[in-house]
Amino acid sequence: MNMIAKLETDITPDGPDYDTVRQVIELISEEYRDQPSLEVIAARLSQSPTQLQKTFTRWAGLSPKAFLQAVTLDHAKRLLRKEEMPLLETSIEVGLSGPSRLHDLFVTHEAMSPGEWKARGGGLTIRYGFHTCPFGTALVMATDRGLAGLAFSDSGDEKACLEDMTCRWPNADYVEDSQATAPYAERIFQPGRWTSDQPLKVVLIGTDFQVSVWQSLLKIPFGKAVTYSDIAKDIGRPTAMRAVGAAVGANPISFVVPCHRALGKNGALTGYHWGLTRKRAMLGWESAHA
Repeated sequence: MNMIAKLETDITPDGPDYDTVRQVIELISEEYRDQPSLEVIAARLSQSPTQLQKTFTRWAGLSPKAFLQAVTLDHAKRLLRKEEMPLLETSIEVGLSGPSRLHDLFVTHEAMSPGEWKARGGGLTIRYGFHTCPFGTALVMATDRGLAGLAFSDSGDEKACLEDMTCRWPNADYVEDSQATAPYAERIFQPGRWTSDQPLKVVLIGTDFQVSVWQSLLKIPFGKAVTYSDIAKDIGRPTAMRAVGAAVGANPISFVVPCHRALGKNGALTGYHWGLTRKRAMLGWESAHA
C-alpha cells in the first residue's frame, strides 16, 4: 500500500519543492561568506537558474535571495552585527515580516482530561496519513475530536516518523486513512484557508504542564518569535526554562502549535525535533506570508 497521499501543490518534476529549498538553505548556511550567486547555486544543484528561481518563487512567493535573508541564521547574524539590531527587528527592517493577527490558524483547542492522558491513548482511534507539504512529507494524525498530531519527515524516513509519534500514545488504535487526514493537510498549509469562521480544531494530549506550554505557544503571533524564558514567565513558572524547553520539544502538533517560534537565549535558533533546517524554513515561509 502506498503510504503517501500526494497533494497537487508544491510538486516539482523531481519531487517536493522542499527538497530543493532544503539543499539551498544548507548550501548558503555553510558558504554564505562567499555569497554564491543564483547561477552558482543552480549549478551545484544541477538545475537551471530559471527553474530554481521559479521553484523558490512558487514555494515562498519571493526571490531566493530575499527568502534566504529570512531563513539563514548565519546570514542574519551578519546583518545583526552590521545594524546592531535584534534578529526579529532585522527581519522587519528588510521587509520580511510584520504585525499579524494573534494566531494565524485561528485554532480552537481543547485538552484531554488527565485520566485520558494517563491511559496513554487507550480508547482513542487515531487516523493518520502522509502528505506532501512545503516542508517535506507531513504526517497528519487526527481523532474524531480534531487534529492530534503533525510531524515531518524526509523521503524514506516515513516509518521512523510514524514510530516516533505512535510511541507517544502506545495504547491508541491507529488506522491509516489518508482520505480522512487530507482535509487537515490542505488547510494547514494554505494560508488562504485560515479563516476565523471555520477554526481548525486541535486536541492537545499531554500533561497539565505540557499543555500549559503548548497553549502559550499558541499565543505567539504569526511571523514572530519568543524565548523559552518568555514562555516560562507566561505560564507563571519563570525558573522552569529547562522544563519549558522539554515541553516545547515534546509538542505533538508541530507548526500548528508553533514550537518553531520558540528561540533560545538572545534569540538564537536552537534544536528542533524535526531538524534545524526545517525550523529555519518554517520561519522563512512565515516571513514570506506575513
